[in-house]
Amino acid sequence: MTLNDVIGDATRPQGEGSRLLVHLCNDVGAWGRGFVVALSKIYPQPESEFKRWASGQTNQAYALGEVQFVLVSSTLTVANLIGQHDIARKKKPTDQPPVRYEAIRAGLGRVRQEAQALGASIHMPRIGAGVAGGDWAVIEPIIREELTDHGLNVTVYSLPTSEGQHP
Repeated sequence: MTLNDVIGDATRPQGEGSRLLVHLCNDVGAWGRGFVVALSKIYPQPESEFKRWASGQTNQAYALGEVQFVLVSSTLTVANLIGQHDIARKKKPTDQPPVRYEAIRAGLGRVRQEAQALGASIHMPRIGAGVAGGDWAVIEPIIREELTDHGLNVTVYSLPTSEGQHP
């Protein structure tokens, strides 16, 4: 299907019907930088469920590549995808960034199954390319291979820059 790249706010996914809002989480249980700050202001449930999950209070494995699905309205589910190891800290330029591309791939496979079961469209910010330190040129093909190549519609949201263009 299609990968639509739009300028807008991913916390307000466009369209009708069932929607999955995907974002990346880390494997250390931290929540408080990047996209999740805006997400928590609108939908507190993904943060509280993530913290329960990270602290072992659910029956689901908490590991790279896993995804927690949190229903926040009758038509919107937030997917907490663990796609980064640790968190960004002040590191040497030679240190590997927190993003883990294979974990993103595995998690998007789980997102694909959920979206197909729900008949949902998929929405996300530029996952992995913010505080996780990933390269969008690597992540976008993974999204295509795991989602759009399997018949799913994906909308990727970028916040406007001062010039009104994509970052």
